[in-house]
Amino acid sequence: MLDCLAASDAASLPLHCVTPSGLEAFRAVLPPEAAGFLDASGFAARPQEVRLLPGGGGLSGAVLGLGEAPPTPWSFGGLPQALPAGSTWRLAREDHAAEAVLGWCLGAYRYTRFKEAPRAPARLIPPEGTMRSQHAAAAAWRVRDLINTPANLMGPAELALAMQDLATLHGARCTIIEGPALQEGFPALAAVGQASPRAPRVALLEWGAPEAPLVALCGKGVCFDTGGLDLKPASAMLRMKKDMGGAALVMGIAEMVMRAGLPVRLLVLVGAVENAVAGNAFRPGDVLRTRAGLTVEVGNTDAEGRLVLADLLAFAAERGPALLVDCATLTGAARVALGPDLPALFTPDDSLAAALLTAGEKAADPLWRLPLHNGYDGWLDSTVADMNNVAARPMAGAVIGGLFLRRFVPAGTAWAHLDVYAWNDSARPGRPEGGEAQAIRAVAGAIETLFGGIPGPGR
Repeated sequence: MLDCLAASDAASLPLHCVTPSGLEAFRAVLPPEAAGFLDASGFAARPQEVRLLPGGGGLSGAVLGLGEAPPTPWSFGGLPQALPAGSTWRLAREDHAAEAVLGWCLGAYRYTRFKEAPRAPARLIPPEGTMRSQHAAAAAWRVRDLINTPANLMGPAELALAMQDLATLHGARCTIIEGPALQEGFPALAAVGQASPRAPRVALLEWGAPEAPLVALCGKGVCFDTGGLDLKPASAMLRMKKDMGGAALVMGIAEMVMRAGLPVRLLVLVGAVENAVAGNAFRPGDVLRTRAGLTVEVGNTDAEGRLVLADLLAFAAERGPALLVDCATLTGAARVALGPDLPALFTPDDSLAAALLTAGEKAADPLWRLPLHNGYDGWLDSTVADMNNVAARPMAGAVIGGLFLRRFVPAGTAWAHLDVYAWNDSARPGRPEGGEAQAIRAVAGAIETLFGGIPGPGR
């Protein structure tokens, strides 16, 4: 249980959730002094509007305004900080219990490894039937912690260890590939990380019954990205500890799938590297070999994430997955196009796109589909290798990233690429500033839709 939740027998106060159209009826059942207080305070049940209700012993409860739109987790995300520190609450009605529990937990999160939170969050007694929301929140906390950890403490070894810890927690198998085996099996990934004293590695998690359909998840785990010899300006490095966000996200998706016991077999690959600067760094103009046998001319060392993913995708594709999804903080172009809150979805499969978009909408975890436009594929041409890792033209950067990755996925594979931000630039209800677990509920929900929610044999 997360520390923002309380046991069912804990002493608690009622939390009433009210819409503007229901305000008069709610006011009519309140004691006169409480109704008068609401009137005097100007409470109108606007979204996220909160009032404490007076009572004989001090407080008799609290009221949350929902507005008239259907509530989402964010409707409840401000409550852990808005209600008195350390107080305990229960939902007076459980009409929107799943959204309330998820939003409450996401809003209570704080990264406290180096500095205590300024106040204890209010706690909620979760109603029965909300375990999925609690699991989703726990996975999001794990993802946020990984992304928020500074790069000096979250290098390739630590990221691989985090995968190992996740596997241990859920009875999965974890293999760490490094050294000569990495050089041979993941040559492009190894080239990206070769300049760092913190050696690259691949962490591989496997879970599920052998006869279940295989779902493969690949995550870009660049623990810090200097840009390599195509060095980023200082201002662009300030948030580069989050460049392993894709790896954190696939771990969060895997945790949700394993906790739900979905009838699939998981293969989760994290490419854990640091893109550093040294005399042995890979260079612009170098030609790299990839696991798939394709050669890549390096047009820019700051487009390293797609090199990492190329080898991961090739490895996963060799297993013949029923579904292949990669997550990466791949391009700034996706953020220019869609802003921070909408991960870009690329897939050639319309039915897969529909499943992901629908699941994202249902889970308040939206995605937005962008095209894998074939007309731009030639922009990746190289005169000395099978392809370049960037286009010569400074346009459609997110599309180009997706087209590059597509070359490492066999035709006909159900594949989706998610170009994510994985960060909140400023605090909002349910979304504190810092690392964010974007797309994990959307992808986990789509997996459940596509493969069913009844646990298969061996769970």
